[in-house]
Amino acid sequence: MTRWRCMALVLAASGVGAAIASAQSVQYRSPAGVEYRSLPDTGAIARAERELAADPRSVERIIALGLAQSGARQFREAIATFTRGLALAPENPTLLRWRGHRYLSLREMDRARADLTRGLRLDSTNYGILYHLGIVRFADGDFNGAARAFATAQPRAPNAGELAGATDWLWMALARAGRSAEAKAMLERRPDSLPVTNAYTQRLRLYRGEIGPDAVIAPADTSDVAVATLSFGVGNWYLVRGDTARAREWFERSIRSGGWPGFGFILSEVELRRLR
Repeated sequence: MTRWRCMALVLAASGVGAAIASAQSVQYRSPAGVEYRSLPDTGAIARAERELAADPRSVERIIALGLAQSGARQFREAIATFTRGLALAPENPTLLRWRGHRYLSLREMDRARADLTRGLRLDSTNYGILYHLGIVRFADGDFNGAARAFATAQPRAPNAGELAGATDWLWMALARAGRSAEAKAMLERRPDSLPVTNAYTQRLRLYRGEIGPDAVIAPADTSDVAVATLSFGVGNWYLVRGDTARAREWFERSIRSGGWPGFGFILSEVELRRLR
């Protein structure tokens, strides 16, 4: 059970759960009719709003508010904030990067693709634009296009965690494009050698044969997004190996995690539709 679910049970028992739930906006409704809501503001949004009110034409403060809203899974509100910024600075690639990312979170792929493609024309070296455009292309089934985006993003990763993420998605895109030899050779070069531990490094260990699929999710992996991310990686690994039955089981496990903002959850929805 996640921290937020525990909190919801406590609040419901105390009689204030319904009031807080009503303040949390519906962000995404799945094809099965499941509603996913935003989280309560713990103070970051209120602070960002105050700072923006003091300087309402500051693009930096607009971005800060959008990021605070995103942290509370208020993605629709964040999109409105980034749109406000684009009215002031329509050629700002960072605003397009973040709005495209948030459209992706809401499964509005056409809008995400449009923002990220436009952003890439403005700044072809922007890691965040390249990475998220790779995710959109992966969802589209354009695995060669996704591989190009991740390969370009990989050497531009701002830190070890992002480098592991770009390496992970590059392997998956190459493998799904039928370019297994290139995927294997890329991993053997160890581009992700900087020390870090996250969900992507766990998936990379699976691809390299260092652990088996049942060891990818560790007892410490309890957050909904982590479980969704790791489960998708295992499902994709099985899919590459031609085992669609086990792939489906892991994609379904990703959905059951509840970690709906995670790319693993989003792509698990996509893959389950492809497997029908």
